[in-house]
Parts: sequence; structure tokens; C-alpha cells
Amino acid sequence: MARSANTSDSPAADHWEGQYLALMRRIWEQGDERVDRTGVGTRSVFGTQLRFDLAGGAMPLLSTKRVYWKTATREFLWFLTGDTNIRALCAQGVDIWTDWPLARYRREMGVDISRADFSKRIVEDSEFAERWGDLGPVYGKQWVDWPVYEPVAGGLYRKWPLGVNQVAQVVESLSDNPGSRRHIVEGWNVAEIEQMALPPCHKSYQFHVADGRLSCALYQRSCDVALGLPFNLWGAALFTRMLAQQCDLEPGELVWMGGDTHLYLNHAELVEAQLSRTPSGAPTMAITRRPDTIFDYRIEDFVVADYAPQGHISAPVAV
Repeated sequence: MARSANTSDSPAADHWEGQYLALMRRIWEQGDERVDRTGVGTRSVFGTQLRFDLAGGAMPLLSTKRVYWKTATREFLWFLTGDTNIRALCAQGVDIWTDWPLARYRREMGVDISRADFSKRIVEDSEFAERWGDLGPVYGKQWVDWPVYEPVAGGLYRKWPLGVNQVAQVVESLSDNPGSRRHIVEGWNVAEIEQMALPPCHKSYQFHVADGRLSCALYQRSCDVALGLPFNLWGAALFTRMLAQQCDLEPGELVWMGGDTHLYLNHAELVEAQLSRTPSGAPTMAITRRPDTIFDYRIEDFVVADYAPQGHISAPVAV
């Protein structure tokens, strides 16, 4: 693992997670206090970087609080389907996208339904899910079905029935032209931003091959360090490992870059609790089979070992 950005004499200094904790401390102690879209308020710094070596099965799983990696994996596999409705996620007990449609339902219907009851109805009632469960053309839609239009008479445009599958293109380009500088999966479709429940935060993935190792650089325009970043790191590392397996490469390095990198003001208890803890351990992940394509992985294909995190720390999601 890369040496932590924390250069103190604490035990965290030699553990990769020291980078994460140092970033959290820097934001909390030195960040610019800002009014944000949610109205909660943040402390923020701009332009940040974390680096992780993925050799030997290593994964950037935090130990100073529990990260629910199976939930993050289910979300990522859902992205790869191109689905934009939360029904499939709710059916698996994954509610990380439920708050946005729930807020819209409460606002438009004036009903103070609980999160659990809303998710239950999404699963059990297909018509309800069709009306209230769709998020718009978020991540997966852009990744595997980026819309393509062609000009027709009268200055109009016609949409093709199938869009661009960026993920499939990257698998092909990594296999056929590994030296390319165009191994990119992009989520920021300017024309469709206003249709999305939440514009993509982890927006741009670029992959790089050197000496038979596949590395990933992820640029994230907006990052909730306490709740979002642990999932984002896992997802990018998972993506890299899946691509590496499909393209007969070894995992290399994960380089994460943040634009507006922030902590919410109502996360004080989480931040203080996590900064009081000392990271430990070196969790690894194995992929137990190689499916025919990158779109055929299942949750059962991923096994994590040597993960013994400290307790879960809860905090509210800002919608």
C-alpha cells in the first residue's frame, strides 16, 4: 500500500487509511464553511488526492468504521445493468438511493410515509415503482447506454434505439489497444443533468495499463467524505479488479481525485469518533469466478477476507 499522507508518529502514519483520516481532519479543521445545495452546510476543501496500491488483492476498505461492502457492490452491479429505477435495489435491501424518490413523493403527495414503507411499496407494487422509483438517467444509464442522436430533416434530431456502451468499449480497448489514452467511462452528460435525481458525483473514470497492471484514476466533482467516499473508493477498486480480470491484467493503483471535497456540519459526531480511532488490518478481496462478460458478475463472486472493522458510525444523508 502507498504510504499515508499523514506524516505524524501515530500508528495511522504507516497505514493507507492514514491518508483518509488526514483528509478528514484537514477538512474539519481547515475547510471553508459553505452553504450548500442541501441547506445543511459543509466544510470544504478543493482539489484533493488519495492513492492506493491494489496489489495482492488489497482493497481500500476503512477499518475505523464499518463499510458495508456488499451494499456498495450490489449498487455497482446495478449500475452495470443500466437500470435507473430503485426497485431492483430495494428488493435486495439496498436503500442508498431511496431518499431522493422518497423526498419527491412526500413533497408532491403530501404524505409522510416512512422510508421502510416506501421501499416496501416500491418492491411490491410495480405501477407505484414505475411512477415513483425512477431516478432519471443516472450513472448506469450513461455508462452503458449513453444516448446518441443523428440529424434529420428540418434541423431535428432522431435518437438511436441503442446508445453507447462505454463500459463494453473500455473492455474492448483495454484488450486491443492497452496503450490508448482513451480508456474512459464518463457520467457527466450535460444534456441530461436536469433529468437526474442527482447529477453524478464520481463522474469520470480513466484506466491506464503499464507493465501488465491496470490502474484507475477517478475524478469526483463532489465528495461527501464521511458517507460517500468509503463507497466510492470501494466501487472504483472493484471496477478496476473486474476490468483487470476480464482483460487478463493485474490490478495496479487506484488514484482518487476530488473537486469539492467536504464534510457536512451535521456529521460532527461521526468525524470526531472516527478521528479518535486507529486504523488496522489489511483486508483483501478475491473474485471466485470469471464470468463471460463484465456484465455477468454476481454478488456471490466476491469474497472479502481479513476485514475486522471497528463499529458502525451512523450519520444522516443530506438530500
